[in-house]
Amino acid sequence: MRATKPISTLLSMLFLALLTLLFSTTSFASGLLKPINSQDQDQDLKILTHHVNVVIENSYATTQIEQEFFNPNDHQLEALYTFPVPRHAVVGEFIYWINGKPVIAEAVAKEKARAIYEDQKSQGRSTALTEKDEYRHFEMRVFPVLAQQSVKIRLVYLQDALLDHGVGRYVYPMEEGGVDEQAQSFWQRNDVVEQAFSFNLDLKSSYPVDRVRLPAHPQATLTQRDTSQWQASLTSQTTQLVSGDESNGSTTAVTTGFKLNQDVVFYWRLQDGLPGRVDMVSYRDPTRSERGTFKLTFTPGDDLAAVTQGRDWVFVLDKSGSMRGKFATLVEGVRMGLNKLPASDRFRIVLFNNNAYELTNGYLSASPDNIQRVMDQLANIQPDQGTNLYEGLDTGLRQLDRDRATGLVLVTDGVANVGLTAKKEFLDLIRRFDVRLYTFILGNSANLPLLEPMTQVSGGFSAAVSNADDLMGHLMNIGSKLTHQAYRDIELDIDGVKVADLTPQQFVSLYRGEQLAVFGHYFKPGEAKVTLKMNVDGETRRYHTTVTLPAQADRNPELERLWAFSAIRDLENQMDYLESKDADSEQAIESLALEYGLLTDYTSLIVTEEGVLEGMGFSRNNQQRVEREQQAREQRQQQIALRPTRVDNSQPMFNSPSPSHSRGSGGGSLNLWLVSLLLGCAVWRHRSRRS
Repeated sequence: MRATKPISTLLSMLFLALLTLLFSTTSFASGLLKPINSQDQDQDLKILTHHVNVVIENSYATTQIEQEFFNPNDHQLEALYTFPVPRHAVVGEFIYWINGKPVIAEAVAKEKARAIYEDQKSQGRSTALTEKDEYRHFEMRVFPVLAQQSVKIRLVYLQDALLDHGVGRYVYPMEEGGVDEQAQSFWQRNDVVEQAFSFNLDLKSSYPVDRVRLPAHPQATLTQRDTSQWQASLTSQTTQLVSGDESNGSTTAVTTGFKLNQDVVFYWRLQDGLPGRVDMVSYRDPTRSERGTFKLTFTPGDDLAAVTQGRDWVFVLDKSGSMRGKFATLVEGVRMGLNKLPASDRFRIVLFNNNAYELTNGYLSASPDNIQRVMDQLANIQPDQGTNLYEGLDTGLRQLDRDRATGLVLVTDGVANVGLTAKKEFLDLIRRFDVRLYTFILGNSANLPLLEPMTQVSGGFSAAVSNADDLMGHLMNIGSKLTHQAYRDIELDIDGVKVADLTPQQFVSLYRGEQLAVFGHYFKPGEAKVTLKMNVDGETRRYHTTVTLPAQADRNPELERLWAFSAIRDLENQMDYLESKDADSEQAIESLALEYGLLTDYTSLIVTEEGVLEGMGFSRNNQQRVEREQQAREQRQQQIALRPTRVDNSQPMFNSPSPSHSRGSGGGSLNLWLVSLLLGCAVWRHRSRRS
């Protein structure tokens, strides 16, 4: 067997290769502003200010974006502002300033909201609309932006802020990314903040924080308030450009604004050695309702054993035209991975663009000669044509040896545009071959509606990466997961207190280092027994504790929106699984969104002048909810000490410390799984679905 290099060396090598891949990929700026129906001579609308305030506490993040637009023309215009949808974010607060007064948006069915907006615009009245463009963008339309005047808007969204191996990660997306998809409306788009940009983040942890960092923004100011609270801030930067004729000494200094073209990624790492645990936050206001909402977050101890076994490897490489400029880097990544395999492992290579074919004609042993011969062939490949993703996967999944575990590494941008492209076909393919899919998602415009359902159906996991990420951390997280057992067939049982509406409804798998978050409703306070039942390599394990659901808890009203959003995702996942646009499910999603004031594929957030919505029969339920949430945020901001959230102190659910990289990843080699990160997606085929 060939000698192998230390894991740290392998990580460093792959880190450099992945950097080359990511930063050679064209990306487009977010925060894009354009005038609608403007004339050729019109000047672009300007983004005067862009201020972002983030608070991370109680395992969820609240992001507030406040912007001011300016119209430099001598006539009024309509503005369109877009930015990528943050992963699994829910928008419930949209505010537009009319005559200097903030007006809170209401959730309205999507088609109805657009009709109201167009009607108000036709009458020359102030109005604003926020819509979701499927998985791609949030779009905000504002009318009018008066001549030589500015308008102001605010958007607030919520999302989970869970840990992986004791490390948290928050991304404020400003890069569109993507491969096949070009930025729309290329002409007359503006992504520069003229006057002031700021990004401020407050981290309030229930546990000691060892360190924080912003890998792509070393200039950020970091302030530690105490052992569990940190602040990070970025302010606008201007660039001095010199233009003119240097021969006669005539030069002019030009100041450019801050460009919204790079994600802000913030990491925090908890103190090592923290116990496996259960945390809970709740919201119940008995003056409004007997029903309370809770969020349980489970952090298992490190009791998953390392797995070591011989493997086969199948590479399915996308050589379509969208891979130009990246294919050579990906091939080099394959070379690095193959060179680290023991000689007992085998590999195959499949290539696809409009069609798919196998380069290796069956499995080859991972010998130096075989690897070099295949690498020489790959070096001569020129990417072209379209992306027949289905045929590539189908070809790669043939000839699997049932007596050997097999890893399938898919190298693609995830955009299927040739052959079978329907989601149902991909889901059926994954089910038919009994595979687990591990997806590594690059960029903010990746086709999540295709990649994530395949991942969920297979019982695998997905990870997202930004150009601004700490890629070493992604490598370590996924390497640890893939070299250890996983929890399967997870069941949660709560007794002693009436609970309902648990969401997510199904927990397929939980991997080493991950947390499990569950939302639900309860109707009376009291003590409840909580049991987690999980399967690990055919062995049933049960973990127990007791928690107390409070009679009153008013600090976190946002939990109601987070519960509703999780319930909506359950309905969407069900439709994905059944591959049908079920009218009842769509109606249920719309009803939840309207009740909780959420922006979804079926609802929009609309602002009109005072009295207009009321005159149409709409109540101001979302205004009341927003005001309640704003008040709670202000109260939490004023409280210096963060309340503990752990609820299993007296009866710990887990008996060992939670996993962390400082404690080591245990046995097993990362080997080619490192390359799966570089390449994009990995599929693991187990001898048994329950293994």
